[in-house]
Amino acid sequence: MASKFRPCPAAVRWPAVSCVLLALAVTAAHAQQPTSVLDRSVRTQADIDSEAKKVQVRIGQLSDQTSELLGEYRVTTQQLDRVRIYNDNLARLVADQEAEKASIQQQLEDFVVVEQGIVPLMLEMIDALEQFIRLDMPFQLDERNDRVDRLRGNMDKADITVSEKYRQIMDAYLIETDFGRTTETYSGNLSIDGGETQVDFLRVGRILLAYQTRDRARSGFWNKQTRQWEALPDSYRNDISLGLRIARKQAAPDLLRLPVPAAGGE
Repeated sequence: MASKFRPCPAAVRWPAVSCVLLALAVTAAHAQQPTSVLDRSVRTQADIDSEAKKVQVRIGQLSDQTSELLGEYRVTTQQLDRVRIYNDNLARLVADQEAEKASIQQQLEDFVVVEQGIVPLMLEMIDALEQFIRLDMPFQLDERNDRVDRLRGNMDKADITVSEKYRQIMDAYLIETDFGRTTETYSGNLSIDGGETQVDFLRVGRILLAYQTRDRARSGFWNKQTRQWEALPDSYRNDISLGLRIARKQAAPDLLRLPVPAAGGE
């Protein structure tokens, strides 16, 4: 290897030691150059690695944020779907309520028209019932007339609905109808020979209305042809007495001989 030491120029008169030191300095400078490049490379790589770690951390943070936002988006989407379904159902309910409201409104209008026609009809039914009782056999007159008075009084009461008024009128008609299919006995006073006498009445449907005094001394019946009370001969006494016992369920049903006026008054 050729020596890197060169002799000092002749013009420069330095001592020999100085020339040697200068040569060593130049050599050290050349030797440090590769080390400096390597250090810079190492530092650069370290900086790159450090920056890469930061980028990776940032990427991880962004990934977490993205996952979180995606979860929130899915939850929000589900909530929107539920709200949409609820709104659709609510819209159908509102439409149904509107239809029901229109139907009720129409029914109210129709009811006013019906009420204008049914109220006069109910008043006519009460009048007809009162007249029927007046022309019928005179049994349980106080109870039946009181029922008619209550019906008539109800027509002027605002706290009773029209339907309830009509129901009570129909009940009264049903009660009157049942009288034609039942047998009963009850006690009351009857004017006999100008004096009030307590008697037992026997009603057999609307076929017969008879009476008998408590001592069984007198018996009689309501003649529908003459519309008067008429006395019966003693031959009817036992039959009327037995009829009273049958009506009270004190005796078994049996054939009775009772006074029934023939049609046409014959």
